[in-house]
Amino acid sequence: MSIRLPQLLALATLVSAAALLVAQESAKPKPEDTEVWTPVPKIVTPGPADAAPPSDAIVLFDGKNQDEWVSAQDQTPAQWVVANGILTVSKAPGVGNIETKRKFKDYQLHIEFRIPENIAGSGQARGNSGVFLASTGPGDDGYEMQVLDSYNNTTYVNGQAASIYKQSAPLVNPNRKPGEWQSYDIVWTAPTFNDDGSLKTPAYVTAFFNGVLVQNHFQLWGQTLYVGKPFYKKYDRAPIKLQAHGDKSEPLSFRNIWVRELN
Repeated sequence: MSIRLPQLLALATLVSAAALLVAQESAKPKPEDTEVWTPVPKIVTPGPADAAPPSDAIVLFDGKNQDEWVSAQDQTPAQWVVANGILTVSKAPGVGNIETKRKFKDYQLHIEFRIPENIAGSGQARGNSGVFLASTGPGDDGYEMQVLDSYNNTTYVNGQAASIYKQSAPLVNPNRKPGEWQSYDIVWTAPTFNDDGSLKTPAYVTAFFNGVLVQNHFQLWGQTLYVGKPFYKKYDRAPIKLQAHGDKSEPLSFRNIWVRELN
């Protein structure tokens, strides 16, 4: 059976189109493209927790109410659960993330959190939450320090507890066991921008996890994206946001949250 030239041209066009489609699909960004699995941070034993606020701190949660917080979705009053001096992520439908009423630029933040003792799941589905150091608006990823159970839980290292999500793994792993209180002490230097929106100076993070240095003046590459490469988008001041990740496992709790403005 002979194949005529027009048929050959049509077949070649079809093969070329199929090859182009495969190439486009393979080039499409995936979450795995930005996951780093090695080297795994060394495990160290943390020091004691429970630090009291300094005299010049703005207390964001003192165990009594959520007056300093609103829903990140619609700015209505925060609807997480306050009981026994503890703030717990709500599992009620539609509640979601909360963020501070106040907006900040450069600051020092202290926050304590607890992964439930009976936590289930594995990887990113085990005690997942996040402290967003700048919640830059609806639709933006912002700048996140990861909260996760990384006591005995394997995942990509730039997504474990105390990572700058998808950008910087912690220097070491000082996680406590689920059920024990843990603390982050974070110094956030916000990015600055020129009038035309271009980056003037990048953001930096220094952080201690349970009293152990885990981020040493790390220079961020932009927002902490789940998929794709980071980029900067102009903003001035922004709230601090806490994430309700929506996992089926028991919800996380927070306490003793305060901030000191540095500008």
